[in-house]
Amino acid sequence: PASSSTSSYPGERLGLPESGPGSLATMGPRIIALLIDWGIAAGISVVWFNYDPLAIAIGFFALTTLAIVCMGSSIGHLICGMRLNTVAGQAPGVWRPILRQALLLLVVPALVVDEDGRSAHDTLSGLVLRRFR
Repeated sequence: PASSSTSSYPGERLGLPESGPGSLATMGPRIIALLIDWGIAAGISVVWFNYDPLAIAIGFFALTTLAIVCMGSSIGHLICGMRLNTVAGQAPGVWRPILRQALLLLVVPALVVDEDGRSAHDTLSGLVLRRFR
């Protein structure tokens, strides 16, 4: 792989296109998707658990992990046109989404990014969040 100084765009080192389907998802849609998913978990918590913050976190983890395992995307990812795959383009499987979402709940890994703009929770789980449209 080329070093970051020879990459002309995020994702080039991974063999991904610069833009369009298959390219790395940018931070804006990622944040919107996170807010959608968190909002769904919060809505469920309001109805069933009287807006319990722990229920929101558990619900967020369970809903997003299950969706990623089954569909390769959370509901927020789908709405924002994104899908998770391994760097090689394979489905995420089971353990990668569990690790990714557990790290995301810690918040800090989501704030640490590499040269391609991939957050640590994606890098450590071996996943890439790509655009599908």
